[in-house]
Amino acid sequence: MSLKLALLLALLAASAGIGFGYLLRLLISLGRKGSMELDIKQMELSSKEEAQRIIEEAEKKAQNLFLKTQSELQERETRLKNNEDRLVKKEEHLDKRQGDLDQETDSIKKKATEVRTIRERIEALAEAKTTELAKVSGLSPTAAKEELLKIVERDFEEDIMVRMQKLENQGAEKLERRAKEILSTAIQRMAVAISGEVMSTTIPLPSDDLKGKIIGKEGRNIKAFERATGVEVIVDDTPNSITLSSFDPVRRAVAKVALEDLIADGRIQPAKIEEFVAKAESEVNKIIKEKGEEAALECEIYNLDPKLLSILGRLHFRTSYSQNVLKHSVEMAHLSGMIAEELGANVQVAKAGALLHDIGKALDHEVAGTHVEIGRRILQKFNVSEEIIKAMQAHHGEYPYETVESVIVQTADAISGGRPGARRDNLENYLKRLGDLENIATSFEGVEKAYALQAGREIRVFVTPEKVSDLDAKKMARDIALRIEGELKYPGEIKVNVIREARNIEFAR
Repeated sequence: MSLKLALLLALLAASAGIGFGYLLRLLISLGRKGSMELDIKQMELSSKEEAQRIIEEAEKKAQNLFLKTQSELQERETRLKNNEDRLVKKEEHLDKRQGDLDQETDSIKKKATEVRTIRERIEALAEAKTTELAKVSGLSPTAAKEELLKIVERDFEEDIMVRMQKLENQGAEKLERRAKEILSTAIQRMAVAISGEVMSTTIPLPSDDLKGKIIGKEGRNIKAFERATGVEVIVDDTPNSITLSSFDPVRRAVAKVALEDLIADGRIQPAKIEEFVAKAESEVNKIIKEKGEEAALECEIYNLDPKLLSILGRLHFRTSYSQNVLKHSVEMAHLSGMIAEELGANVQVAKAGALLHDIGKALDHEVAGTHVEIGRRILQKFNVSEEIIKAMQAHHGEYPYETVESVIVQTADAISGGRPGARRDNLENYLKRLGDLENIATSFEGVEKAYALQAGREIRVFVTPEKVSDLDAKKMARDIALRIEGELKYPGEIKVNVIREARNIEFAR
């Protein structure tokens, strides 16, 4: 009984709790609803106030913008009106100016017409007066003029002749005196000696025992050396020395360097000879380049192509009438500069033309034509200025004297070459004959190289064995001898030695 009562009480309590909770929830919901409605109304009022404020601010900004725009438009209209007024005034001024110019033009035309009329009247009066005078004198104006000149010439002929003779003598004396002063000054300032080049070079030896090594077994070393260098090796009774002989100074220089290096190395054999000769040729080429650069630097001539300087350096080993061509060219450059300075000519052009005037001689054995024409082609190839080419090309009279500098270069050439002892004609003719000998030999097909030896009494011709047989070599020797007999003049006889040598090389590994 008590359990049922307890359960009933618990059920009643739960129902009462549920009902109280529902009532409490209803009360809370009603309270929240009222609060939310208040918030919504408050937010609505705030939104309306904000919208009103924004509208007022927008209206205010629009008003300010309208006023500003209106002010700018008024200002622009005022500026445009002012510009229009100024343009109108300028146009009125131009119209007035044009009217004044038209009036002045009309006035000038009228005055020109008046002047032309007056001049025609004067010419008519002068012609009438001349006609009247001609009638009175019985002479035409041309005849009257000629008659007057004859009278003056007859009456003052002696005075005129004396005056002309005096002026001519004074001018000639003054020019001659000035020319002598310039030339003598240049010669005195360049009073240097030019020694003649020799035809042989002596090589000192540490001992006479080396002569046997240089000759080699059955002379194979000396033959290989002569073939590689093109010089004649003279081994005589002179103690501790041998002589290298050749008309070509470049060959002698190569041979001298190669032989000195071979003596220092001690291994003298055909293979080593060719190796040292090639090395010596490289060293001599370096010397040639240095000599060309030194010459240009001494003469103060710059901006020349390095290859052109190398060609110029070859003249260090070239002689003309026994005179060293490079030294001769440098001397000419100094002389030309002095003369050009005295005459007010272009000093640099005169010096460059003089330094390069004989550059064709560096290649005249390799290229057809005179050394002047070869030199012109060389300078044109390296883009040397036309003024320098004109200065150098006339020094032998092959081209006309187009500039003052060309006359100066020719004069300097005559001064340098005409100095006592500077040149020897016989030696130049001798060297030319040796060169002609080699040129005849090398003109035949299959010839590798040719050397004139023993003062021109022997010509050694080396042929390519693949192109020339033994029978062809024998026939070539006879043909060369006949060419020499028909084209050259020489004392005694010349030995033509055609050499055909084949080498077969293998390596054992």
